[in-house]
Amino acid sequence: MFFPKAMTELELIVPARDLLAVTQILSRYGVFHQTDSAYPNVATGSANTWQETAASYAAFERRIQAVMQTLSIDEGEPPSAEFDAMVETEALRLAVERIEEEVKKTSDQLNIEKKRLEQLENILHQLEPVEDIELDIAALRNSRYTYSTLGLIPAANVDRLQTSLARVPYVFLTLRSDSQKPVVWLAGPQSNADILDRAAKSAYLDPLSLPEGYEGTPAKIIESLHRSIEETNQKIEELKNTLAQYAKEHGGQLRELLWQAHTSRVLSDAIVRYGQLKHTYVVTGWVPVDDLEDLTTRLRSASREILIETLPTTRYGHNSNVPVALINNKFLKPFQMLVNTYARPRYGEIDPTILIAFTFPLLFGAMFGDIGQGLVLFLLGWLLASKKIKALSGMSSLGGVIAAVGAMATIFGFLYGSIFGFEGHLVEEYLGFTLHPLWLSPIDEILRILSFAIDVGIVLLCVGFLLGIFNHFRSKDWAHFIFGHNGIVGFAFYIVFLGLLGSFLSQSPIAPKIAVAIASLPIPFTILAIVFGIAIMFSSLLRNLVEGHRPLIEGGIATFIIQSIMELFETLVSFLSNTLSYVRVGAFAVAHGGLSMAFFSIAGQEPDLGFWITIFIGNIFFVVVEALIVGIQTMRLSYYEFFGKFFTGGGMRFEPLTITPKEEG
Repeated sequence: MFFPKAMTELELIVPARDLLAVTQILSRYGVFHQTDSAYPNVATGSANTWQETAASYAAFERRIQAVMQTLSIDEGEPPSAEFDAMVETEALRLAVERIEEEVKKTSDQLNIEKKRLEQLENILHQLEPVEDIELDIAALRNSRYTYSTLGLIPAANVDRLQTSLARVPYVFLTLRSDSQKPVVWLAGPQSNADILDRAAKSAYLDPLSLPEGYEGTPAKIIESLHRSIEETNQKIEELKNTLAQYAKEHGGQLRELLWQAHTSRVLSDAIVRYGQLKHTYVVTGWVPVDDLEDLTTRLRSASREILIETLPTTRYGHNSNVPVALINNKFLKPFQMLVNTYARPRYGEIDPTILIAFTFPLLFGAMFGDIGQGLVLFLLGWLLASKKIKALSGMSSLGGVIAAVGAMATIFGFLYGSIFGFEGHLVEEYLGFTLHPLWLSPIDEILRILSFAIDVGIVLLCVGFLLGIFNHFRSKDWAHFIFGHNGIVGFAFYIVFLGLLGSFLSQSPIAPKIAVAIASLPIPFTILAIVFGIAIMFSSLLRNLVEGHRPLIEGGIATFIIQSIMELFETLVSFLSNTLSYVRVGAFAVAHGGLSMAFFSIAGQEPDLGFWITIFIGNIFFVVVEALIVGIQTMRLSYYEFFGKFFTGGGMRFEPLTITPKEEG
């Protein structure tokens, strides 16, 4: 739980005749992370044939998905039974083409009818304003002496059209006003037809285009259009019913074909990455140690002549090429998401998920302590996590975090004596019962809560330093273990810094108790500060010395001295800013009570309808806006102050070969 799963590198030599059986085993159980074979004299020439095969299956997969989309068929859940055989491309082609041909013919006809319907409705839309005109439109359009066009024009282009025709005789009428595209009629002498036509096109006048068979007056054409629209709608419904029938008949088969194509494509893609010898294939990858024995047993049952070599991998060192499979139960998965948002742990590095599962709700709850508002967040988080709110099912992973911080906010609500913003005498006065703080009221003991917040920050930073030292020890990075800013020297310098800070603030009511306690120890903090300060200044030189890097100093001496001084200054500023950053925990707790008082001032003292509406709006503000702000601040403290002391990240994601993607464990 504190570290990623132990991994073992696996190398297989597979006889060609057992290639598919072995690949099926590797893809069936979701424990094998495949890597590309990279050995001298190991060809990937087999990839050429298998790449073509994989491309064929991918094309079939896309074609089947297109047919299913046309028929509004969802892909459904993958078969529960083990279904990982590779189907013959010819059999798949025949089955797909047969259904595709039926569906495509009907679908194409449906699209034609829909376009026809759109065209008819567009013509009707243009003709309705001139329905009362007793004029044969076809005769007007084919006039020997007059150029005439009827259509839609963008309203912004009307003036432009009239300006371009200023020197030509013409008639321009707006038959129907519209803010976007009015219906207009443009007419003029046939001798100026070219000029009128060019002007109309430049103004984007869309002329009315009557289909064949529509002649006579607008009223007569409109009547014919209504009949045609009715007939077209009827044809569209018939075609839709036909497609629905196809969906009913072929739905199950299409899902099966899609799964066969998908499975075959995944297996082919995996084989493409194998290396090929003369009669064998080379397969390489990673397997969790706990799954190795079971997998090797299954592989030997699939191929008697398979050669299996395992290369155990130590957790020590950087091991950046080792995939990282995290070990977290369903309760920790929401917090694993928070960790992965920052970075994925490296192999051998501490997985901070269990730490963040404790510290994140703790910091949030301390800043947002309220019984009622915390319970609202808890309920909202539970609804999201359980996917009770279908519209927000994509936020289910975030629901666990919201529920946890809501529960912790409820606990701190009891400690602070706050419920829906009511505190102290307001609880008894307006709610009818007594609620006393089990610990303290932030609004009444501001300095105490701020001092406590700094103490919490000091504890977390010390834990971060110790974890960082532990990580350096595990990776055998002795230079950073001793002289790193987050190593032994850095941690010792921070303790000395706290001692000096405690001495400086000893008489202040906001002085952190831990720093004051450290300052009371009989230790020469000034001398140690000089010693460790010098060690921090020259930490890069000391690390190069331990690691054997040459040259020890890069650049000139003067440049090195300036950089060393700046490094010391940056470290001191970092210590101070990291420590004081946790003041915001207490500050937000105080601000929470202050905002509650502000809403009560707005609401007044009389518990009438307006009072309760104001309090309700205030609580909505707290649950939506302030909770979001507090969440962002909690994330900042977790990522930059806490993680920055020990967590490097940059691990490779464990992506097992599998037919169906699985949630990360």
